[in-house]
Amino acid sequence: MLEIRRLVLLRELAIRGTIAAVADALNFTPSAVSQQLSQLEKETGTQLLRKAGRRVQLTPQAEVLVASVGEVLDTLERAEARLQAAATRVTGRVRVAVFQSAALAFMPATLRAMASLHPDVRIEMTQREPEEALRETWARDFDMVIAEQYPAHAAPHHPGLDRRDLTTDAIRLALPPVPESLHPVDSLTTARHMPWVMEPRGAASRHFAEQVCRRAGFEPDVRYETADLQAHMRLVESGNAVALIPDLIWAGRSTPARLLELDGAPRRTIFTAQRLAGSASPAARAFRDILEQTVRHSAAPA
Repeated sequence: MLEIRRLVLLRELAIRGTIAAVADALNFTPSAVSQQLSQLEKETGTQLLRKAGRRVQLTPQAEVLVASVGEVLDTLERAEARLQAAATRVTGRVRVAVFQSAALAFMPATLRAMASLHPDVRIEMTQREPEEALRETWARDFDMVIAEQYPAHAAPHHPGLDRRDLTTDAIRLALPPVPESLHPVDSLTTARHMPWVMEPRGAASRHFAEQVCRRAGFEPDVRYETADLQAHMRLVESGNAVALIPDLIWAGRSTPARLLELDGAPRRTIFTAQRLAGSASPAARAFRDILEQTVRHSAAPA
């Protein structure tokens, strides 16, 4: 029988691309990973890897094994979930990836409720950009992800993930508190004269914001780039920039910034996703249910 741990290393190589990345993710040395994969080739009697410059590629035979490993891991995850469900108390660990504004708006109350209702469940939260986090949840780095989807910019699809919508929030033009005397800013059209703050290129929010400006007939003067939406808020509130900001970022606080609705009233969708194989886990189910209750009772726009 093939050694499952070596098969997992082969699957990790298919996902992460390099032996060094596998070693880093699993806290191995690259030489240890290489040795285990060489041993797997001996066990199977088949060439699984071939050199491609300084990297290695999986052979077709290795790809067949990788697909089977995914099925085996799904079976083991379902078995673990059934075992946990047979216990009298909800226990276990839930690893959650979440983007910044959702972490600030929803996680404090959710964590308090989990600690009160299910004290034996350990919640581990890591901030991640949504597209990266979806892939990492599919790859089993996380058990669940709280992610976002901007209008006309679908989130990546990964097979075997169960998606459930949490809420939506409006995306508005955020303007400084007091219009400048020389260049009054009171609309998207007049905002073309202001510096803009946006997330880095590649982010769904950046693509959305650029498209909104281009449809309005101008290219935004993006002087400030940061993935930190709290920095966006401060730059707008201090009069240094304008931005397109979802309502959730303002949850629980007042702002002197002026928030104007955009044509078409676009809304961002916030959702959770987890592997179907782990959906029967009592700990994960409890966390998801409490999170949904938190969002329903939240003062954040919905």
